[in-house]
Amino acid sequence: MKPLAPTPDPYAAPTAFLRHLYDVAVARALPSHTLAAALPLPPKGRTVVIGAGKAGAAMAQAVEAAWPADAPLSGLVVTRYGHTPAGVAHHPHRIHIVEAAHPVPDAAGVAAAQDILALCKGLQADDLVLCLISGGGSSLLSAPLPELSLANKQAINRALLASGASISEMNCVRKHLSRIKGGRLALACVPAPVVTLLISDVPGDDPAVIASGPTVPDPSTCAEAWAILQRYRIPVPEAVAQGLQSGRFETPKPNDPVFASHRVRLIATPQASLQAAADAARAAGLPAYVLSDAIEGESREVGKVHGAWARAIAQDKSTLTKPCVLISGGETTVTLRPSRPEQARGRGGRAGEFCLGLALALQGQGGVYALAADTDGIDGVEDNAGAIVTPDTLAQAHALGLSITDHLDGNDSYGFFQALNSLVITGPTFTNVNDFRAVLVV
Repeated sequence: MKPLAPTPDPYAAPTAFLRHLYDVAVARALPSHTLAAALPLPPKGRTVVIGAGKAGAAMAQAVEAAWPADAPLSGLVVTRYGHTPAGVAHHPHRIHIVEAAHPVPDAAGVAAAQDILALCKGLQADDLVLCLISGGGSSLLSAPLPELSLANKQAINRALLASGASISEMNCVRKHLSRIKGGRLALACVPAPVVTLLISDVPGDDPAVIASGPTVPDPSTCAEAWAILQRYRIPVPEAVAQGLQSGRFETPKPNDPVFASHRVRLIATPQASLQAAADAARAAGLPAYVLSDAIEGESREVGKVHGAWARAIAQDKSTLTKPCVLISGGETTVTLRPSRPEQARGRGGRAGEFCLGLALALQGQGGVYALAADTDGIDGVEDNAGAIVTPDTLAQAHALGLSITDHLDGNDSYGFFQALNSLVITGPTFTNVNDFRAVLVV
């Protein structure tokens, strides 16, 4: 990432100011800034690096930069297609980087998971496993149980993504249908100790939820996974249903002695990034309020709530006074709604849908600007990180003949904000601390 530019004037250039806050938040979570201080000392034996996530390649790059040149180091890390920094992709390194699909797993992710499990065979007590985990690892590190084909796993993933299930619910199911998630990767490393370095992308920063916790104990149960599948009416093969109902697919629990020598270290969190953005806003002379780093719920509804807060402040009907910045994070959800027969399925992700809900609630309120974007640089599966809302958003849409409610009904935030030239496009950022939202009221 390029060095941060000076802070734009929030009054003269409000959207540039919001983009600066986003860049500050992302910079705070970059592995090159945070990882080295968390590294353990080299062991007597060899060090094997494994891991998965959207920040995986950048984390591996940071390890190689900080690890002693004369200390043995090897391994394999899997990241999302297109999320390998150029400096990593074009030079030989001790840690091999492979790419696979996200958010629905593919054969490359399955092969990578098998190769990682193979690397863990034959380890000794004097060796060290360094596991690099970041958001996205659940789909990138895919090793379905024998009862589940890759096609079955893909279908379940797609259904979960479309259901409105929370990230905790999705990962509970994933852990119980995997040979590598939910602490099972830690079992494969015995007797070597494991140090897991985490970049959190989940509300609460629970290591058991981040990338479905491959190297940490899993407190969730088969019964809970089965209940989630029933709640969202997601079909599974009969063998999978039986395995969950009987408890045969249970994961290792917190009291398992295999975890006694393991260590877990968080190197970047949503709260730290939101606080960095708030500090940057205060340095520019604006009061900044971090509402929460753990907001969940339907993206459009969260957007409407933020819009109500902002309107109240703008109209002097709040205990908060303008000018100020409201900052929040977390992981909202988008439940796909059936399109009308004449309406094609829309494009867009959580951040864009939040912006649609926000713009609808603001109703063109003067003095309110907002940016919502995913800190990994990709909103869903599109090429944008998110979108921007201004006081003119609805007027511009009306002039172009666009209906914001139609775009909400069709889950088409990308099409709406693309027409307004209001998409935030950054490319992959090589980190991931989830949603970033900033609402400026001047």
